[in-house]
Amino acid sequence: MELTGQPAPEIDLPRDGGDTVSLSQIDGPVVLFFYPRADTPGCTTEAKGFTDAADAFAEAGVTVLGVSKDPVSKQDKFRDKHGLTIALLSDEEGDVSERYGTWVEKNMYGKTSMGIERSTFLIGADKSVVREWRKVKVPGHVDEVLEAARAL
Repeated sequence: MELTGQPAPEIDLPRDGGDTVSLSQIDGPVVLFFYPRADTPGCTTEAKGFTDAADAFAEAGVTVLGVSKDPVSKQDKFRDKHGLTIALLSDEEGDVSERYGTWVEKNMYGKTSMGIERSTFLIGADKSVVREWRKVKVPGHVDEVLEAARAL
């Protein structure tokens, strides 16, 4: 599923801390990153990387949002445990993950299951998808996304 050049699917999800976030209510560009599960090693490294770069994204006028199927209570614990400052959204029903094509069949050690494919979307101020990264490998990813965000 290729979304680059398309209008970004709307999101309207609860976030850590209890508020709700809608893509249409955010002024400016957005980085939307999907991660499989809160408080797992790769997801923690990725979320901490986006938190460490939060000021640089803000200077570029870009809002960073993380999305997983974890409930808000787990997002709150994840945020508190690791000092995360980026918004963590809860897509428990999986609707947003489906619309972004990140809910996929995965194969690990010969077992097939459904899960979120680590993916990131750079959404322009006009709310169209400018760039997407699928099957993300965490090392160096945040820097690559920041570079693309700065180029907007």
